[in-house]
Amino acid sequence: MSATTWRKRVFAGCILTALMGATPAAFTAAQEKAVPPDFSSNLVGWVGLNGAGPYFEADPGRQPGPVVSDPDHPLVPNGTDEQPTFRIADLTNPNLMPWAKEVMKKDIDEILAGKKSAFTAQSSCMPGGVPMFMAYGGPNPVVFLQTPKEVLLYFTGDQQIRHVYMNVPHSVNPKPSWYGESVGHYEGDTLVIDTIGLNDKTVADIYRTPHTDKLHVVERWRIVEGGQMMESVFTVDDPGTFYRPWTAMRRYRRARQEPLENICAENNNTFLFDYHIPVANKPDF
Repeated sequence: MSATTWRKRVFAGCILTALMGATPAAFTAAQEKAVPPDFSSNLVGWVGLNGAGPYFEADPGRQPGPVVSDPDHPLVPNGTDEQPTFRIADLTNPNLMPWAKEVMKKDIDEILAGKKSAFTAQSSCMPGGVPMFMAYGGPNPVVFLQTPKEVLLYFTGDQQIRHVYMNVPHSVNPKPSWYGESVGHYEGDTLVIDTIGLNDKTVADIYRTPHTDKLHVVERWRIVEGGQMMESVFTVDDPGTFYRPWTAMRRYRRARQEPLENICAENNNTFLFDYHIPVANKPDF
């Protein structure tokens, strides 16, 4: 091999090595400059599907799924010729730990005996928590407010708001709260939300499934079907309540409507709910 040929090959190899070395950096820079999905274009909101249906659907191909309805006590929704019923959970679910089944069975027995009602947290104007927030969005939409450092999920029904802090780690020991601590990031067309630090005052679903403060929820939100639908696929992990993490899905349709002012206070009708509107001991004016 001539000296000239050898120098040409070495030069070409150096160029190739430099290009290969630059590729990851260039790819990372391209990712950082990528435009995130716009979930709130033209003040659009998202209204949940299924009406009085299951709300949380099983994600095809991923097991175990969410708690489902007891086939012996099917839901009869409002607006039919039959007497409406409350949602009753199928306690044969093998993923539920015994203590959770005991709590739910006591609740179900009292409901079936007519001793109590089975209204949701939203019915009593209580914070829904996560993943119960995904059951919201009907008939009032959920609206996304996106900024580089924070994404707000705003349920217009009674002004419940979730704060998602972008591109930051979780706190070391977040204090348990109704909506916990949510951090997020974008993966292409998907908003990924990771939530911990949830208290145990909420329930995990519309079947009133309890949970512990070990609850950890990861959501993946994305727009599908040409921009007309929103999809949230989420995984719920609570080693204190479920033997295995379970995955479910919630779908929403795009909706443009003026936000309605909805004033909600705990127990706005004392004959129906378990909580009471706060009353001052003396006037403050």
